Amino acid sequence: MKYNSNELFNIKDKVIFVTGAGRGIGQTVALGYAASGAKVSCFDMNLEGLKETQSKIRNLNKEIIISDGDVRESKDIREAITKTEKELGPIDVSFNSAGIANANPAEELSHEQWQNMFDINLSGIFFSCQEEAKVMMKRKKGSIINIASMSGTIVNRGLKQVHYNSSKAGVIHLTKSLAMEWIEYGIRVNSISPGYTKTPMNLRPEMADQIKVFENDTPIKRMAIPEEIIGPAIFLSSEASSFCTGIDLIVDGGFVCW
Repeated sequence: MKYNSNELFNIKDKVIFVTGAGRGIGQTVALGYAASGAKVSCFDMNLEGLKETQSKIRNLNKEIIISDGDVRESKDIREAITKTEKELGPIDVSFNSAGIANANPAEELSHEQWQNMFDINLSGIFFSCQEEAKVMMKRKKGSIINIASMSGTIVNRGLKQVHYNSSKAGVIHLTKSLAMEWIEYGIRVNSISPGYTKTPMNLRPEMADQIKVFENDTPIKRMAIPEEIIGPAIFLSSEASSFCTGIDLIVDGGFVCW
């Protein structure tokens, strides 16, 4: 039994596969993992962003590999995982954060806009989990962490984004369902639901008038910064969360309590 927090939260030398690592929460958490001693493999369709992540992690003198690809394509994910296990070793943890966001009134949503949101935010998460679990099942252990959103639990006042909210609600229930299916293989599956966070996604132009409202509506009276997701991610990646599976960890400054 471990009692020392340094041991409980230790992720040194763990191999961690991160999707959506080219910017925002994915990039920041990848940096946090590397700074904590993990070997990080980063995946994104944004090659320039991946190179930026790679440069930042190398500046920490930490180990990283990158692979560009699309989470909508299982083949791309599978190839990146194969590369990871060949160059870094067996994957211990996967952190799936690839996603998009935009807003549009429900009655004006095109089929294309609706489908694209679900293809990336929900199907992309599922395809990632599927390929990650295939290699973890062989070893009867692993931790999968999916980025959802508090928007999967509540409806955001002032934001007309039914497609985004629905996709993130899907991620939360997908996570719970996979947790129960894969528990017999020793794989834990959990999600993190950030509140309003200062990422490029949430600082997009159509959100400009909402920023002050977001800060005022959040009980803690500010938006999160991406670095505040590192702690929850390390918790779910470490032995400290060994009895946690199927949970959605809401990190929102108290927003959903209203």
